[in-house]
Amino acid sequence: MKVYMITDVEGVAGVVNWREFGRPTHRHYECCRRLTTGEINAAVDGLFAGGATEVLVDDAHGRGGIDPELLDPRALYLRKASLPKEGDRRMRMMDESFDALTFVGQHPKSGTEYGHLCHTGSFSSLEVRVNGVAVGEFGARALCANELGVATVFLSGDQAACREAEDLFPGIVTAAVKYGLTPGTGDELGPEAYATRNETAIHFHPRRARALIREGAQQAMERLAAEPGFGRIDFPPPYRRVERLRATDAAPVRETVREHPTSLIPLCGA
Repeated sequence: MKVYMITDVEGVAGVVNWREFGRPTHRHYECCRRLTTGEINAAVDGLFAGGATEVLVDDAHGRGGIDPELLDPRALYLRKASLPKEGDRRMRMMDESFDALTFVGQHPKSGTEYGHLCHTGSFSSLEVRVNGVAVGEFGARALCANELGVATVFLSGDQAACREAEDLFPGIVTAAVKYGLTPGTGDELGPEAYATRNETAIHFHPRRARALIREGAQQAMERLAAEPGFGRIDFPPPYRRVERLRATDAAPVRETVREHPTSLIPLCGA
């Protein structure tokens, strides 16, 4: 079975904020890459134990979040996935040849109560809805995979991201490695204030987090082999994507609308 893995850093245990961990110029960036790669390796090990024959790891963190030298040598490494164009039947570099989509290090969508480092694409986004359903980065990409017939089977990240995945794809296997402690949505805040709002969280030790991830990834692959329809939902066209951007000193809340009669990939496949 061929598996596509999308990775990020904000949902990794031990990655406590963006301003010290998120960019190469930040003082804990190398620590961030080590922690992230450790969780990815745990997932890769579990996927192969569960029956995977190929795992392609897509480093989807904007500045990069993986140390390739530490990556499990069985994994294939992808950086800078191309963005979908009109008529393209790929989501990032995933097409119909893949059997499963998995996520490691996933954070919740913007505005999630008790989520850690919540955002959707950037801290400027207030909300994204597709056909009226609020989605984050997980939801947008998983729905594109669903369109291609690829099952979304596993996610690790903070507890709120796991609940977000379970709500959209009932039955998905998840592994929560930390949980946020900040109540409310923060919808009233501008991008800069929102970026530091959801930094308080309880984190599991990396070894505990990796054990949970390995177990969950193996279980997901075993269920995929045993349960027809696992990891797929009904989400028919046409599609309408509405994004609202946070107010700033220079502009009020803005809204953009994009539509497509048959495919989500041109709207949500980045």
